[in-house]
Amino acid sequence: MAGSLNKVQLIGRLGADPEIKQMVNGKNVARLSLATSQSWKDKTSGERKEKTEWHRIVIFNEGLVNVVQQYLKKGANVYIEGQLATRKWKDESSGQDKYSTEIVLQGYNSNLTMLDGKNKNEQSSNLVSQNKSSLPKDNINQDISDLDDEIPF
Repeated sequence: MAGSLNKVQLIGRLGADPEIKQMVNGKNVARLSLATSQSWKDKTSGERKEKTEWHRIVIFNEGLVNVVQQYLKKGANVYIEGQLATRKWKDESSGQDKYSTEIVLQGYNSNLTMLDGKNKNEQSSNLVSQNKSSLPKDNINQDISDLDDEIPF
């Protein structure tokens, strides 16, 4: 359908260590619980208030699953881009239909960027990002100077 867009962008912290599971097709999937918060000052009391939203993140992109498995732990600060998807299943005990809305990262429309530095004392963040496809590990940290300077137009 032309003229539609399903894109989610979030920056938050992991509420638990990532959960990596193997699907029936043999590929791995990662599940994350991501917290985003907003804070404000209450107009009547002057008190500082905060509201936290929890987001279910599901990652099917193989390259991103590898990054999650190797580098992410509870408390990690990350930026993610994905799509909203609602999953439906039957609860075996009650027989009722259940629904879950998740942010799905798969294919070329996904992005995961780690925002934490290697060392808390570093002044600049060491960004590790993998997006758009499952790249071999050698290409993740490719030096920009290695890129071809010629522009075809």
